[in-house]
This record gives sequence, structure tokens and C-alpha cells, in this order.
Amino acid sequence: MSVTQVGSLSIHYRSAGEGIPLVLLHGLGNNSQSWARQYAGLQDDFRVIGWDTPGYGQSSDPDPEFRTFGELAEILKGFLDSLGLEQVYLLGHSMGSTLAMEFASKYPQYLKALILAASTRGGRVNPDTNEQKLKNRLHNIENLPPEELAELRTPAMFSPHAAPELVAEGKRIMSQVRLAGYRSVAYSLFNADQTPLLASIQMPTLLICGEDDKVTPVPESQVVHQGIAGSTLELVPRAGHLVYMEQPETFNSLVRSFIREREQAAQKGEA
Repeated sequence: MSVTQVGSLSIHYRSAGEGIPLVLLHGLGNNSQSWARQYAGLQDDFRVIGWDTPGYGQSSDPDPEFRTFGELAEILKGFLDSLGLEQVYLLGHSMGSTLAMEFASKYPQYLKALILAASTRGGRVNPDTNEQKLKNRLHNIENLPPEELAELRTPAMFSPHAAPELVAEGKRIMSQVRLAGYRSVAYSLFNADQTPLLASIQMPTLLICGEDDKVTPVPESQVVHQGIAGSTLELVPRAGHLVYMEQPETFNSLVRSFIREREQAAQKGEA
């Protein structure tokens, strides 16, 4: 675990391997620990970097709390700058994908390509359920012990095929959520609809979604895929929302092949 400073925030991150930087953005109920199988499985190919979003893991709490992905994109830019990373492959899962789309639209010069796993454009896409989702999230984080919140939410993150020990790992990680981070992201999701940004994303983009994802179902990834010209969508069997934990070999293989193809094209002057 390493730490870097972005303004008043201490941002903790995990890093494995060397070479081409691959930056990982976790989801609402996760942190940098969630990517253990990506550090292990991709470190021979890339420098794999997973951050703890402000208010998550060992990163400091945002003060004031952020309310939009535009604010969080500024922090992510500062994070990359602090590590001297001028161009990276950016991989976002779930709410991390919402942030990744925001960042790709605002700062395309930082990205070689984009990978969106279990993508979601944000809550405003579904106005009928958006306000209730926010109320539920705020009620849960403000009133339930983190362990109880994890017990409530984690099972839906996996497919029926997931091993009990994997679900237990997901619960352990989600039980580490904190008020400032979870609430900030809940509001950011409530305020987000990335649909207008999709046409502006003109870099190579890979989308990955578990076939059994009930949190951000396949049709949401299909909409994002249709909106980003030239993007590719890969569906992973026997995987739910936490596709990268549940089917890491397939997930890592898709990521590895996508980056290698981009690098080969760049060497040939085709990118």
C-alpha cells in the first residue's frame, strides 16, 4: 500500500508490476482490496494501480464531501499527476465506470483507452427510481452498522454460481465502507446521467459485463456500447455484478488482449 497527496487529501493505492500503467477504479461498495485477482493476474504484463476513492479504504475523507463525478474527476486527475502518469489505460467498475466516462470526456489526453466493467451511466437515467435509491443508500449508511449493510447488499453482487467464500470476501470488503465516501458517491450517482457524454468518447473502449449481473444488467452496458462509437462489448457467463472477482481469469484475459492489441496498433502507427 502506498500513499500520495492530492490537495488536502491523502490517497492510498495498491500497485503491482511494472510497465504500461493500468489504473483501476472500484465501485460503490468496494475499495482497492477488491482487485486482488487483477494485481496477481496482470502484474506480469502491466503496472496495475488501484486507488481508494476519497472516503474509502485508507484514503482520507473528503471535506467537504463531493456530490458530482465532475468533482471526483478533478481528484483523479490530481492523483494521476501526483504519480507522474501522463497516459494510462483506465478501468472503472460500476460507479467507477461512471467516473471513468466523466474523466474520459474531460481529460481524454490522459487515456490510451477505456475499459468499463458493469457500466452504469448514473441514477438520473431512471428518474422513477433515482430518488428512492438515494434515500435507501443514505438511510443504510447513516443507520446501519457497516457489517449489516454488507450483509444486506453483497449477495446481490454475485451470480448464483459464486462460491460461499467469495461472497464472504465481498462482505468483508464492503463492511469497510465509511459514511463520507459512501454518501459522496451516493449523491454523485444520484446526480449523474452520462448519456450526453458517450458521443464525446472517441478512444478505444472495451465494455465487460457479467451475464447474471442484476445490479447493472446487460442492457445498460448495451446502451453504453451503442453510444460509444467503435466500442466492444464482451459478456462473461456465470458472473454477476462483481465480474472481475467471480470470473477473474476470463476478465483478465479480456483486459490483457484489449491492451495488447492497442499497444500493437500504436507501434504500427494505427492508433
